[in-house]
Amino acid sequence: MSAPTGLPAGTWVIDPAHSTLQFSVRHLMVSKVHGRFTDFAGTLVVHPDGTADADVEMNVASVTTDNAQRDGHLASADFFDVANHPIATFKATGFTALSTEFSVTGEFTIRGNTHPVTLEVEFLGTGPGMADAPVAGFTATATINRRDFGLTTDLPMANGGAVIGDKINLSLDVEVGLRS
Repeated sequence: MSAPTGLPAGTWVIDPAHSTLQFSVRHLMVSKVHGRFTDFAGTLVVHPDGTADADVEMNVASVTTDNAQRDGHLASADFFDVANHPIATFKATGFTALSTEFSVTGEFTIRGNTHPVTLEVEFLGTGPGMADAPVAGFTATATINRRDFGLTTDLPMANGGAVIGDKINLSLDVEVGLRS
């Protein structure tokens, strides 16, 4: 897979202190609930020939929507089932360059269910970093259907519709640092 950014070869590691993996989903058909994962790690390995690999792991028990009762329900077997599926993963399978924007196609696994997902990515550039090692920034978005990943709990409303929508919007802000 070619790295579309022209980043120097090496292993670029996600800086979780300067990155956010968040999502939103419709609630009661009229609003959106936002959440994020606070425990995650990942790498972008750029090879000397310009190809690249990317992998991310998320500890799904780290989900937070800033509501303890809802977070507990999300961790339960009704949703993420963290007791049996504590880690969600994304493994890139292809990059498609479009100047400073590109697509990353990969295999996303939640609850043991793996499906292809395409992230629309904007490369924000590089800088010197705080520790004299280069850093790079990206934003990415994607939309998935929760049912594809075994998140099939239905909470129908008496007058029609559902408490929780099927479409999940993912929004990622990622800073990576080059490690020697």
